[in-house]
Amino acid sequence: MTNILKSLEHTILERREAEPETSYVASLRAKGRAKMAEKLGEEAVEAVIAAIQDDKAAMTGEAADLLFHLMVLLADMDLSLDDVIAELARREGLSGLQEKAARGAS
Repeated sequence: MTNILKSLEHTILERREAEPETSYVASLRAKGRAKMAEKLGEEAVEAVIAAIQDDKAAMTGEAADLLFHLMVLLADMDLSLDDVIAELARREGLSGLQEKAARGAS
């Protein structure tokens, strides 16, 4: 499963340098981080709608769109999937309530 995500991450990094007219990733980059964040938000809302409607097919597509746009934004911030995985590993074994409380304390 992670192989496809790593492959996508590599593709996103490569396409960031392409011409905006030939690459969606490059076109997002040319529009700036705020536009990338906006697209991520739009995809999140669409995923929420699919979940509320209990539409599994739509949710699958929206989840893929959400992951893609998250990865584009991460790349723009010079963050990788490995950074996210390391954070998840750090949180492993903590209850969600404990982890949230620890964030509030720092």
